[in-house]
Amino acid sequence: MRALDVIVKKRDGGELSEEEIRFFVQGYVSGRIPEYQVSAWLMAVFFRGMSGRETGFLTREMIASGGTLDLSGIRGPFVDKHSTGGVGDKVSLILAPLAASCGIKVPMMSGRSLGHTGGTLDKLEAIPGYRIARDAGELKRILAESGFVMTGQSESIVPADRLLYALRDVTGTVESIPLITASILSKKFAEGAEALVFDVKCGSGAFMKSALDAELLAESLVAAGRDLGRRIAVVITRMEEPLGRMVGNFLEAEEAALCLRGETSGREDLMRVTLRLTAWMLGLGGAAPGLDEAESLCRTRLSSGEAYEFFLRNIRSQGGDAAAFEGALGKKRAPVRLSFTSPSSGFVGGIDAYRVGMAGVYLGAGRSTTSDAVFPDVGMIFPAKTGDEVSRGDVLCEIFGESGEAVSAALREIEGAFVIQEKRPRMRECVIKEYSSL
Repeated sequence: MRALDVIVKKRDGGELSEEEIRFFVQGYVSGRIPEYQVSAWLMAVFFRGMSGRETGFLTREMIASGGTLDLSGIRGPFVDKHSTGGVGDKVSLILAPLAASCGIKVPMMSGRSLGHTGGTLDKLEAIPGYRIARDAGELKRILAESGFVMTGQSESIVPADRLLYALRDVTGTVESIPLITASILSKKFAEGAEALVFDVKCGSGAFMKSALDAELLAESLVAAGRDLGRRIAVVITRMEEPLGRMVGNFLEAEEAALCLRGETSGREDLMRVTLRLTAWMLGLGGAAPGLDEAESLCRTRLSSGEAYEFFLRNIRSQGGDAAAFEGALGKKRAPVRLSFTSPSSGFVGGIDAYRVGMAGVYLGAGRSTTSDAVFPDVGMIFPAKTGDEVSRGDVLCEIFGESGEAVSAALREIEGAFVIQEKRPRMRECVIKEYSSL
């Protein structure tokens, strides 16, 4: 078998066999197939796509390219959740302890911020002392102690994805639906998850800007999951404005804690998305007979304080100082503060999530490149959200930064992010569409 033959077959729209995909993935990881041929193959996939069978084959081979996490000795079920990324998206910080309090084990492999979207690991590391789990032994210990564990991708798990993604990034093939699908699924299943729930975000602040692209990704994830024999649910959610009322690493950890403590007023969008995704996790894991029952169980765990106790237990298990974190709530803010006020009276018609995300980058809450440092205590608080009535001079956004220059740059984005209009806008549902491989 020659790499050229596989490239030409895909270029001409053919369906690749399991053997051909195995040959290509193994050849690239081992160094037998050079980058220029893999680049040509990636471009052929980008334009010709892949069937569900092909995507399933590719996912299997990527998983097989490295080690997998052995969770034997820990009682499941093991269910994880993945988001395609958004602004103010602290759902994982609420969802993981909530699902764990309902009997689901959550081995969660998360990422860091890049561009206008935030990263779960950066938010967690804003908690004093919090340490991301690094090796298998530590990961298993934390999972057994607190019901969920937060970790990042290791060098040994799915090396094929790391190599392929680096090449996709410089060849203009990042947006390929089957390549995105295989990348996500391979990492999640390699970490030990038995079932997966996906939050595919759609809108100005999301990777998928259009409903059509979000639906294509959702359908691809479900088809590949079905081919792999895994339980998968996909929820498409709206990402036109920031989720919740806080954006920034510590601020989002703080807002997650407030929600877990029952302080959810004004955060209905965040809780609606969180409850629905967690309900699907419970459904896939067999912890509830249906989604309505699952949401009811989640609300019980929140009102009883059990979910918050799981959150604090995980902080302690991962080396964090829970008392110091609680003591910093409402206090840990960057030193330079500026309030953006409403230029007129009316209703908030919208808050552009992308511009808010870019404001966060200027403040140092996010990264332009992977080597950029982030500041834990910078960010923004939004006293007003879409649909709220405001008067001229009311504070719409509080901005916290390390310097006047950073705050001024953020302010320019925030000024352009808000729409103030005469009539109350029609409110749209946060959950757009749902899919399942069941």
